[in-house]
This record gives sequence, structure tokens and C-alpha cells, in this order.
Amino acid sequence: MFLCYVVVFIIMEEFYRISRLPPYGLGIVRELMIEARRHGDDIIDLGMGNPDIPTPKHIVAKLIEAARNPRNHRYSVTKGIYKLRVAISNWYKRKYDVDVDPETEIVVSMGAKEGIGHLVLATISPGEVVIVPDPSYPIHTYSVVIAGGDLRTIPIQPKEEFIERLNLALKTTWPQPKMLIISFPNNPTTEVVEIDFFQKIVDFAKEHNLLVVHDLAYADIVFDGYKAPSFLQVKGAKDVGVEFFSLSKSYSMPGWRVGFAVGNKRMVSALGRIKSYFDYGVFQPIQIASIIALNEGDDDVKEIVERYRKRRDVLCDGLTRYGWHVEKPKGTMFVWAKIPETFAHMGSLEFSKLLLREAKVATSPGIGFGEYGEGYVRFALVENEHRTRQAVKGIRNLLFSSKKV
Repeated sequence: MFLCYVVVFIIMEEFYRISRLPPYGLGIVRELMIEARRHGDDIIDLGMGNPDIPTPKHIVAKLIEAARNPRNHRYSVTKGIYKLRVAISNWYKRKYDVDVDPETEIVVSMGAKEGIGHLVLATISPGEVVIVPDPSYPIHTYSVVIAGGDLRTIPIQPKEEFIERLNLALKTTWPQPKMLIISFPNNPTTEVVEIDFFQKIVDFAKEHNLLVVHDLAYADIVFDGYKAPSFLQVKGAKDVGVEFFSLSKSYSMPGWRVGFAVGNKRMVSALGRIKSYFDYGVFQPIQIASIIALNEGDDDVKEIVERYRKRRDVLCDGLTRYGWHVEKPKGTMFVWAKIPETFAHMGSLEFSKLLLREAKVATSPGIGFGEYGEGYVRFALVENEHRTRQAVKGIRNLLFSSKKV
């Protein structure tokens, strides 16, 4: 009898790392959307940032060609095949005039999300402090939690005060922080920066012996003449940090799961070493097709960005026309919208539920990205212009009906 009780207790006890993770906040509205669709509702999904634009045909063709070669069916190389690392090095030189050693300063990852998660796991010990802006993309915060680190969040907005808040965080935190994770253009806030911001970050990191991780996932998804700088363009950046890029958005390759980390040799080596225990690298035909994307995909990127720009304009102009003023972002495939005053008391989660129920539009509640995301919702530009106009009409009806009440 005693043995039975012990077994039941062990089964019911929650696993340590899982117990530290809260429910994935962005999943609540998604589950409600799936349920509504089961009941026949036509829900326009502007919640999850899941690109709908097909991968360019010549990249797909290269994948098919490579997949037909049995030699590519074997285990690959954890840090990425050499020719892909050379393509990444050439891409950085061509795009940012940054020299990167393909042997020691690049590791290919299964998207930026996996790479960041494993890098933090490789470099952060239990109890070590990591600073992450708030709001932020969930892996930036929860990679720290998973690794057993001590998470310290600071408001990302206004960005002009960010360095001051970093200074304050260092003065009021013990032990001294070991790492800073940032991302610009930013998901979810769409905040963008210029190169002088990264210069301040590098100077700060050197002064306080901080490691820096910069997520550049939206490097190419920029509008109205804005060009997103690379963190590595700053002299000395490779002394303190690494930068991640993903092919998911720029080349519309989300399901392919390929990205890379570039920069500090010690951090890149740590990521490569821990990944060697977890995987044998990305499926080789995907890596071969990725070479084509990086080497020959500049025109594809321009076309993809233009499609996002048109959707952005339809959404922002439409909402503004009906009384919900929404600023047009200069970067990312998202729109970060402050909840209209009439609905502000509801909070972002309940307002997102209302949009789903009454306007038939799914969004991401700001609270899902952190404490300072409250009061906002995030729209993802993942539906075509026709469907986006339909979403605007649904929201218009909700806004007008609230004025009548």
C-alpha cells in the first residue's frame, strides 16, 4: 500500500523545468479561435506570426533537386555545411560590410528560436542574471527560465531611456547581470533603432562585462526607406556578443526551420558544442536550398517586403479611418496597436477575446509578451489584402456598435 502512494506522488509531482514555465499566454486566443472555427465561424487569423507567402519557387526547386540525391539523406553537420556558412559570411559582407569567419564565427541553427534557446542553455548557469526588454518575444524571456537563470526585465519603451534603465538595473541587481538579450526591429512593439543605439549597447556591455544576444529576425522586413542596422556593424561588437538571423520571414521559409548565429567565437563555439549533443544539424537539402536563398534571393525579399507593406497600409489606414489610430510600423510583419480608450478597461486578453467573438478577428494580446505589453494587441500581417480589409470591416462594426451603447 505504501508503495502505491509513493508511485502516485511521483507521477503527480510536476517536472522541475516545466513547473517554472507558465501557460503559453499567446495560446489562449488561438485555442478559442480553433474552437470557433470548429463551430463554422470564419475567423481571420492575425494572431500568430506565421507567414502565408509561399517560399520562392527557385528555392523550392533547389530543395527538391537536393532531396533526390541519396547522399543528402545522411546525417549532416551540427554547425552547418561549409558552403552554407560561406554563403552566410558573404551575405554579411554584402549586406552590412561585416567580415565573418565561416569556420569559427558561424553556427547554423534550426531557426533563431532554437538557436537562442540553446545558446542561453549553454552559457547561463542557474542563478545568473539575464536582462531582457519587456515586452519581448517569449523565447527571449523563457530561454532564461528554462536554463535556470534569474530573469530581470526592463521596459523597452521609450527606447531613448533604455540605456538609463540598463544602468539602473545594474545598480539594483545582485549578482551582476551576465547577459542582455535584445531584438530590433522588435517583435512585438515594432520598435526600430539606428546604429548609434548599438554603439551604446556595445560600450555598455564592455564596461560591465555583459554578453549580448541580438535577434535580427526582421532584418529585411522594413518599410518607408528605413534600413535595419546589424549589431555587428559596431566596432568591437564581436568581442561581446552574437547576432541571430532567420530565413523564415525574409525568404518566407518559416516551416523550413533554418537560421544562424554569427559573432563572438566563444559564444558561437558554446552553441555549436551544446547542439552537437542535441542534433545532427538541419536536413541537408534545406541547407543547400538556403544557400540559393542567401546568394540569389534579393529580388524575392523585395517582393515579399512589398506585400507586407501593402497589408500594413490596408490595416493601419483602415483602422485609423474608423477611429482607431494605429501607427504604421517601419519594421517587422506586425502592427502594435494601443487598445482604444473605450475598451482599455478590459485589458488586452479580454479585448482580444472580444475581437475574436464580435469582429471574427484573432489577435495576440499584449500581456502575452510581458507585463508592459498590457494595453496593446498585436496584429500579424499574415492575410492577403482582401482578408485584411474584411478584418477591418469586422473591427469597424465593433467600434461603431460600442459608440451606440
